[in-house]
Amino acid sequence: MASFDGMSPDPGRDPNASLKDLQKLLDQPVMALAKHARPAKHVWHTSVRTAPKDRTLSDEEWADIARRIVAATGIDPGDGQLGCRWAAVRHADNHIHIIATLVTEDGHRPDDYRSGARAQAEARLIEKELGLHEVAPGDGTAARRPTSAERHKAERQGRERTAREELRETVRRAVAGASSEEEFFDRLADAGLLIRKRVAPSGDLLGYKVALPDDRNKDGEPVFYPGARLAPDLSLPRIRERWSGNAQVNPTPQREDTVRTGPGVPAAARRRTASAAWQAVLVVEHGDDAVAAAHIAAAGEVLDALAKTSAAHTRRELRDAATAFERASRCHVRAVRGHDRALRQAARELAHGGPALGRGEDGATTAMAIDMLFFLITAAAHWHAKKGHAQQAAAARQAAEHLRSAYQEAAAHPLGVLYQRGRRLNRSLLQQQTVVLREVLPELAEQILAEPSWYALAATLAEAEVAGHDPASLLAGTVGRRELDTADSVSDVLVWRLRQMADLPADTSEVPEHSAVKGPFAMRPAASRPTSSNRYRGEEAAGNTP
Repeated sequence: MASFDGMSPDPGRDPNASLKDLQKLLDQPVMALAKHARPAKHVWHTSVRTAPKDRTLSDEEWADIARRIVAATGIDPGDGQLGCRWAAVRHADNHIHIIATLVTEDGHRPDDYRSGARAQAEARLIEKELGLHEVAPGDGTAARRPTSAERHKAERQGRERTAREELRETVRRAVAGASSEEEFFDRLADAGLLIRKRVAPSGDLLGYKVALPDDRNKDGEPVFYPGARLAPDLSLPRIRERWSGNAQVNPTPQREDTVRTGPGVPAAARRRTASAAWQAVLVVEHGDDAVAAAHIAAAGEVLDALAKTSAAHTRRELRDAATAFERASRCHVRAVRGHDRALRQAARELAHGGPALGRGEDGATTAMAIDMLFFLITAAAHWHAKKGHAQQAAAARQAAEHLRSAYQEAAAHPLGVLYQRGRRLNRSLLQQQTVVLREVLPELAEQILAEPSWYALAATLAEAEVAGHDPASLLAGTVGRRELDTADSVSDVLVWRLRQMADLPADTSEVPEHSAVKGPFAMRPAASRPTSSNRYRGEEAAGNTP
């Protein structure tokens, strides 16, 4: 153990020492003050941890790290300056806990302003000097992490997450696609949260805070969190920015429980989401930074709305994608709102369209939407990486991984249906689509023909022709919108692009007998098609996307 004087009692190694002994020693400067002068909160605590793949540090190295951290934060600056009493305890090979009393030996408050940021800066230097895993520096845009007290409280109550984390997700989902304060607060109330609004004497609304009904303090009162304490972009002024600038996407918002629902509504919302996401990819890649930042932020709303309304088999991965991308939705590039209206409208329609059952057109359009969102989130990762936003880029890449998994779950059945239809195309029609493919994509044709999803693509081209499209022109237009040679399954990508552009049903598992497509297709029960283990190669999540 290391400490301010190098001689503090060590309860972990000395059987004659106790935590009470250590506490009394550290608290002596506090107890020396008059009772009325003692600060109510005088304990400072932090933990320092190495990465899983780092080497095991020695006791001497940990002791030096502790001394550097307390010096950098102003807790015990050294160089003859009066500091606070502190001790560092090594709980395991990979981490230490540092605890200090925030009263100096002469009874004053230490200069510990922004101690957290100062500790982080020193930790980055230590990582480099000791050859440890180097963590990307923060930029002040991250949401506040739960405190140790909040985590311990959640454990005692048997919660999977802390109240802060649950509230942050609920508020994020409430704001996704909302177009007014009234609608936002209605959604919070419908989610079961307790709400307190801060109102100026003039009657103007200044802010809000929320609480879980069953999260109480020792006095039995609800524990409220202001929006800004949940995340920087959840303060009321920042939320208002989302629907400022342009005309409202829906000037007369409806309450969630009165919004129209019915067959096809979730599927239609997912189709429009796919279209909006694809257009947003081009903006993020080629647009002005402020407009790109707005689209990236709005993409977070779409992910929240999609996760909220997804079927059970994709819900967890989509929820994890939304949670991961939350970090990527904020940066120091100030978003110019208004141009992102199509994405926000898509989020609104997802929320109002209600839950999708994950079957038929719902399931297929979910796969289509996830496919397009994968490209958008990957474009966001690439954009952040170019700007040097390391944490946001890493968060977007993590979200893309979750979207990949969700896509595999959502796409298996609809692509299986199309695969079987393609397998049953008559030989001349299949040969016709092969000729089209070789003419339009000569450099990728052989790769596509060897992929399991080629039959799904052939079926889609045949269906587009029956619907009145020229397959060659449609395929050329689809390919021209983005390069494809980095895709692990080019066929998968083209199937969804073609079905979106040609406005074909996303799922054709139940084609009516009078349909014009009945000739090329044998009406047999669908069977699953062979699938590869990875939808895309790993490098695409780092910015090299199809």
